[in-house]
Amino acid sequence: MTDTAANSAQDRIKNTVTSNEIVLYMKGTPDFPQCGFSSTVVQIFDYLGAKYETVNVLDDPDIRQGIKDFNNWPTIPQIFVKGEFVGGCDIVREMFETGELKTLLSDNKISIS
Repeated sequence: MTDTAANSAQDRIKNTVTSNEIVLYMKGTPDFPQCGFSSTVVQIFDYLGAKYETVNVLDDPDIRQGIKDFNNWPTIPQIFVKGEFVGGCDIVREMFETGELKTLLSDNKISIS
């Protein structure tokens, strides 16, 4: 990845995570996840009835690498709430199971059903 592509990817990532309440960087789409971890996170947010933006990292190699560099987090999916990095699948699943995720969304005034 060139410096220009890296900067562009970083700018696009920053814009996406700050412009949406919940962002899920995933492999595939909510209707057709391309990995089990991405599928799990989609199921959690769908179960909660939360609206979320997704970015399919398989569509853009610069974003796929850029999101890993953005947080110094090596795996995908990656979840952001109100511009803050929350974690990956295991963290979000654990937060969901303990009720922490629902509290995080509520504390950030994100409506869920």
